[in-house]
Amino acid sequence: MSIFRGSGVAIVTPFKDDKSIDYNAYEKLLEFQLSNGTDAIVVCGTTGESATLTDDEHAKLVQLTVKTVDGRVPVIAGCGSNNTAHAIQLTKRATQDGADAIMQVTPYYNKATQSGLIRHFSEIAESTELPIMLYNVPSRTSCNIEPKTVAELSKIDNIVCIKEASADISQIAEIRQLCGKNFDIYSGNDDQVVPLMSLGAVGVVSVVANVAPRLMSYMCAEYLAGNVEKSLEIQLSLLALCKACFIELSPGPVKEALAMMELIEANFRSPMGPVSEGNRKLIEKTLGMYGIV
Repeated sequence: MSIFRGSGVAIVTPFKDDKSIDYNAYEKLLEFQLSNGTDAIVVCGTTGESATLTDDEHAKLVQLTVKTVDGRVPVIAGCGSNNTAHAIQLTKRATQDGADAIMQVTPYYNKATQSGLIRHFSEIAESTELPIMLYNVPSRTSCNIEPKTVAELSKIDNIVCIKEASADISQIAEIRQLCGKNFDIYSGNDDQVVPLMSLGAVGVVSVVANVAPRLMSYMCAEYLAGNVEKSLEIQLSLLALCKACFIELSPGPVKEALAMMELIEANFRSPMGPVSEGNRKLIEKTLGMYGIV
């Protein structure tokens, strides 16, 4: 039940000045990604400001993504919640609406013990036949999925992979050791894609791919084709862009970058907001260095 290999974009959600979703701009973003080699679309994730979306907006975004993508690449719907029942509700709706896979972040705020994580993800897995991607991002959730917990969860047929954004290389190596080749790992950090692929990861769920989809896809494709040195060269060349896209809390910088590319308006829902003027100038300068603007 492998979902994809290569570069999946954690796509942003564009807003209008009145903070409603700009669905027309979103469709254009999808076409921009598909025409530039992106291997999967991850909708309603952290980068999509999912914490600010209503359930109806969540469903509409998933539906629109499925319709627009039209089978060209897999659509992965972020359906995470710190309430297991709510995560199940979102999962069932995304399944019904045609998503190809589900992404589930660890519970946040109330957090969970490791046994609680097993119970949470197991109950969600029972609610759908779709493949599930675990999402471990302790810097956001204050909750880490330990390698032994990942190994236990990997025994469930439709829990097939993890997006690992802990930045802990040793932990990720242990996940690989315990879970083996039949459980996929994706980098959740754009500056660690090649290092994680050297540990057996099969790709990335990328923020930077919002602005540089072709480069991210090319980097992954070269590694998977055995051209490790070329892939490493691309990874190192992308470091300045990665730094610029995370100079403030994501997705602020990447939405500013997309606005500079005239793909969206730089609008946010509170408590997110625009980046500082100084950082905005740095983002613009960096995009210029890469020939993006």
